[in-house]
Amino acid sequence: MKLIVGLGNPGEKYRHHRHNVGFMVLDEIARRHGFSPWRRRFSGEVAEGILDGEKVILLKPLTYMNESGRAVGEAVRFYKIAPQDVIVIHDELDLPPGKMRVKSGGGHAGHNGLRSIIAHIGKDFHRVRMGIGHPGDKAQVSAYVLHDFAKAEKAWLEPLIEAVAEHAPLLARGDFATFANRVHRDAPPPAGRDDAKD
Repeated sequence: MKLIVGLGNPGEKYRHHRHNVGFMVLDEIARRHGFSPWRRRFSGEVAEGILDGEKVILLKPLTYMNESGRAVGEAVRFYKIAPQDVIVIHDELDLPPGKMRVKSGGGHAGHNGLRSIIAHIGKDFHRVRMGIGHPGDKAQVSAYVLHDFAKAEKAWLEPLIEAVAEHAPLLARGDFATFANRVHRDAPPPAGRDDAKD
């Protein structure tokens, strides 16, 4: 069994924020792969389905970003899932817009959702890092992530979300290299934006 977590903030006013790209991806995975309807559990919303023969639980914490780990911890304990079977999809300031990377383990790099999850289940989970770019000034980060994607960004955002959802069965299988290659093939990042640090 795999637990795929999308990070974001609950409520209509946050729906299209850059910080909510994890929720956006989970909604598309559930829709595309015929998951069950969303229901309230574990301080969040869950949907259940099968990807590549593997039972998968999708989880959107409704605790607000800074407390995401509370919902993840509840689900991990209930299902007795190892951290290595948890995949977290989140926005990433340190990747250029439209670039996606998969990372296993490591720190939180200042991301409060990851910080909370690490506090609850440790750091040995996998991350799907969805690049949103950086505003250029640390003082502007909060306003940047808590703001809707610009209309122009939809040109790379929608294909990226669709590609991650389409190839989600490879995530469930643990074939992260093939997953990353196929997402990049189907939704290459905008030209000239491949210069941010990893």
